[in-house]
Amino acid sequence: MQIEVVSAKFVHGNNNYYFSPNGFELKKGDKVIVETEKGKDIVTIVKEKQEIDASLLEGSLKNVVKIATQEEVDKAIENDKIASSYINDIKKLVLDLGLEMKVVSIEGNYNLSRITVNFTSENRVDFRDLVKKLAEKYKVKIELRQIGPRDASRILGGLGPCGKEVCCRQGVGVCDHVSIKMAKNQGLALNPNSISGLCNKLLCCLSYENANYVELLKIMPKVNSFVRTPDGEGKVVYCDLLQKKVDVRFADDNSSEIKTFDLSDLKFRKE
Repeated sequence: MQIEVVSAKFVHGNNNYYFSPNGFELKKGDKVIVETEKGKDIVTIVKEKQEIDASLLEGSLKNVVKIATQEEVDKAIENDKIASSYINDIKKLVLDLGLEMKVVSIEGNYNLSRITVNFTSENRVDFRDLVKKLAEKYKVKIELRQIGPRDASRILGGLGPCGKEVCCRQGVGVCDHVSIKMAKNQGLALNPNSISGLCNKLLCCLSYENANYVELLKIMPKVNSFVRTPDGEGKVVYCDLLQKKVDVRFADDNSSEIKTFDLSDLKFRKE
C-alpha cells in the first residue's frame, strides 16, 4: 500500500524521518511542529510530499501538527540555547555523584518541556539519582540518551585527517556500515592511525567511496598477476585505481625494470 509522506530532520539529528503531511502543503525548508513518541517538536522539511510503500515504515506514522510560526521558531532556538547552557552544571553533578559517564551535549525540545542529556560510557550507568536531581532542579522532563563514539564526534565536530570537517558533522557517513575490507579495497595501509577518525572508529568516508573502488577492482588486473603489454609480458606490482594505470615489472637475467601502462594498453584474463 502506498502512503503519502514528507521527510524531515530534527534540529540536532542526522537522519531523515517520515511524517504524514496531514493535509498541509509543505515545501523544502519549512519548519513544522510534529508529533513524536516523546511529545511535540519542531523539524525541518528536507523532502516534499512523496508516496512510499507502507512497508518502509519502522513504526507508526506521526502527523505534522502545524506549520511553525516565526515566533515559535525563534523561541525554539532560544530554548535550545538555554538547555545547552546547563551542560557545565550537569557535568558537575555527574562528577559529584561519581557516575562513570561523559556528558557530550544537552538538547532542549522546542518549548523546553523536555531536556535530553547525551552521554557516552563504556559501562552500564545507573543514573536514576541523576534524573531525579535534574528534574527537581529544572522542573522539566529529563531524558538521558547513551550514544556511541560516532554520534559523539558528530555532535562535537572537529577536523578529520584530511583537514576538512569530519564527515558525520556534515551529515554523511555516520549511519553507514564501515568495514576493514573497504580499506583493503582502496589499497590503504591498515594502520589504525591512518584509517581511524576522531571517534577511533574506521573512517566514515571509507564507506561512501567504497562503491567506486569495488567497480574499479572488477576491471583492473590483480597485483602479482601476469599481463601482456606492448613491451611484452610482465608481472603487476601496483594498480592506481583512480588513474587506471598499472605498474608492471619485466624481469630477465640482467635487470628488473618497472614500467607504467594505461589499463587500455594491457591484455589479461579477467576473473
